[in-house]
Amino acid sequence: MAHKVYSAIIAAVNAGTLSEPFSMQDFKVACPVLGNRTSAAFLDKHSKGNPVGNSELFDRVSPGRFNCLRPFSYGL
Repeated sequence: MAHKVYSAIIAAVNAGTLSEPFSMQDFKVACPVLGNRTSAAFLDKHSKGNPVGNSELFDRVSPGRFNCLRPFSYGL
């Protein structure tokens, strides 16, 4: 599901329905179907410098607010 969530975030950012920096609540508003099924920790787990070495997809710019890292991963 992570790639689906990430793809949805990138699509929403590109479409202008999700503005950076965004929170998990912003994602839930922009993509309610996936947002409501996604763990609140998803953005933290995939943020730059995460302690367990998960893929780094987002940059935490303030507590609970994120920008997408560019270039986008997974060919998006």
